[in-house]
Parts: sequence; structure tokens; C-alpha cells
Amino acid sequence: MSSPREPNPRLLRRLRQRLLAWYDANRRDLPWRDTGDGYRVLVSEFMLQQTRVSTVLPYFDRFLERFPDMDSLARATDEEVRTAWTGLGYYRRARSLHAAARAVVGEHGGLLPREPAELRELPGVGEYTAAALASIIHDQPEAVMDGNVIRVLTRLTADDRPVERAGTRGDLATLAGRLLAPDRAGDWNQAVMELGALVCTPRSPDCGACPWSRDCLAADGSPESYPVKKKAAPARRTHRAVGVFRRRGAVLLLRRNDPSLLDGTWELPGLDVASPADAARDLAADLTRRLGTAVTVGAEIATVDHSITTRRIRVAAFEAECRPLPRKRRDAREWVTEGEGLPMSSMTTKLLSRLASRHRDEPQDRN
Repeated sequence: MSSPREPNPRLLRRLRQRLLAWYDANRRDLPWRDTGDGYRVLVSEFMLQQTRVSTVLPYFDRFLERFPDMDSLARATDEEVRTAWTGLGYYRRARSLHAAARAVVGEHGGLLPREPAELRELPGVGEYTAAALASIIHDQPEAVMDGNVIRVLTRLTADDRPVERAGTRGDLATLAGRLLAPDRAGDWNQAVMELGALVCTPRSPDCGACPWSRDCLAADGSPESYPVKKKAAPARRTHRAVGVFRRRGAVLLLRRNDPSLLDGTWELPGLDVASPADAARDLAADLTRRLGTAVTVGAEIATVDHSITTRRIRVAAFEAECRPLPRKRRDAREWVTEGEGLPMSSMTTKLLSRLASRHRDEPQDRN
């Protein structure tokens, strides 16, 4: 297995010149670029964690309409932020962004710090985000390391060591620091990430369009074999059962209280079940306990499949009834109709859409 080669000064200059020239000619026009607005960069960096640019763009625009600056976000309630984030997933990012905005306003006069060490003290800001913010906003010479950068650098150097190893990551970080153009640090970091997003893609990389193809050790071989990763563990398949309580066109949602997953989002009440065969029985017992009244679970009326990180979830929805029906309870229970703006996971949104479609297709009684 090989580690990255040490670039000589001449090669460093050539790589920098070619990549920056390519970036200047090909970079995407994104709403957080070249604005001089650190707040926009902060929001974009949180949204782009584990999410593609094309997915982020419409959410970014709506979020900025709702919270146009650091002060407005810092003053917002948790519920308002979660609602504005609905559909983007990974809701812990929304909580961290909100907390970071409050810290910037309360401790730094509303301006993002210049130094990476201070940036890392903000909620939700790790090594990558601190380097991105410091370089893009303040042009500090800090090299970023994300999935795009790792892919580009392992291909450039034909580094065939597993990227999960600390030694591999450390060597790649050193190489990224050597390559960094100190006089255009922010542009450089964005250029490397842009190259990975547009040209040096995970599958079918366009080596003919790459400004580094002449010097890339993987370009004439099999670039798709880099980076080398350990074999992923198989996805864990789980089953979930939820109850659908109806009242005058509305359904009952409960607020999730689980710091490990989707905390604070609203969902149809239910539980993970060990056996789909026992789902109705287990659901009735769980809902009776949680709502404090006897619940009857009827027929299964809809199913959806959903993936969250390494989990593959099949969700079954059942008709549910009790007397009296549960009352609305502040921050815990809500009766909602289709389209109401509560923060929900994409799994819940998908299931509600399926239920609404099924309900519209059912024959309606006429008096």
C-alpha cells in the first residue's frame, strides 16, 4: 500500500495554477459565494453536511427568507427553526446551527470569529467546518478535508490505503495543507471541493475535463477504485408500526423525544417492533400506555420504506381509535391537517402523503 508522494515545489505551483484557473472558469454560481456575508456561509456549511448542493439550494433560499441574518436566527424559537428546516433531514444540524448563531450573537457581537480555535468552540463546528469558515470568510490558510477532497487527493496520489485509518487521514491532511494556495485559501478549498463535485465524481469521473489529469496517478488506471474503504456493514433492517387517529380530517402527531435520532420532530405515534406479525398487538399496548386510555388498533392501511443512515425501515400504518380522542397538548400532541407546517422527518412526510393519497382515492359517502 502506498502513501501520498511529497510534491516538489514545481509540481505544487503547477497544481495550484491549474486548479485555480479551472475554478475561476467553471465554478458554480451559488447564493453563499462571493457575498462577503459570513452568515450565509455559516448556514450553507451546516446544510451541506451530508447533503448535496442541489438538494440544499431550495431549502437555503427559504431559510434565508425566514431568517435573513444572524440576529433573526438567534432570536428565533427552537420550533421556528425546526419548522424552517423540515425536509432537509439530520435535524441535529438545525439545533447546532441555532445554538451557534446564539453563541455568535451573545459572545462575539454577531460576527464569526477569525481563528479556527475560536470557531471550533461554537456548537456543531468541528475541524472541517472551522477550516471552511476560517478560509472562506476570513481567507485564513486552513485546508479543508471532506469527502470530495479525500476522493480527489487519493486519486491524485493513487493512495490505496483504507481512508478510515488515522494514519491515512493524517497524511492526506498534510498533503492538503501543502497544496493549499495561501493567497487564495478560501477559493482553493472551494476549488478542490468543486472539482470533486463536478469532475472527480465517485462514479464515472470525467478525467478528460480535469485540470490535474496530467499529474494524477489514477487518471490512466482505475480512478473509481479510489478512495479505498473498508467493506461497509450490511444495512440493518427494522420494522415500525404507527397508529393513525383521525378527527374531522386531521391526524394526531406526537413530538419525538429521542436525542439520538430526529429529536423534536413530529410523527405519527408508534414504535419499532421485533416482529411484523405482532405489530398491531404491540402498537395497541404502546399507544394505550402512552395516551393513558384504551386504544383499539384496526387494519393496516399503508406502508412505506425509508432509509436513515444504516437503517432500512419498513413503516406500517394502522387505523387507531380510542374514546375519548386524545386532546392537543402543548409541545407534545397536535391534530394536524395536510400541509401544516410542523417540523417532520422525511419518513413522516412520506407516510402522511401516502395516507392522504389513499384517503382521497377512497369512495366518499354521499348524503
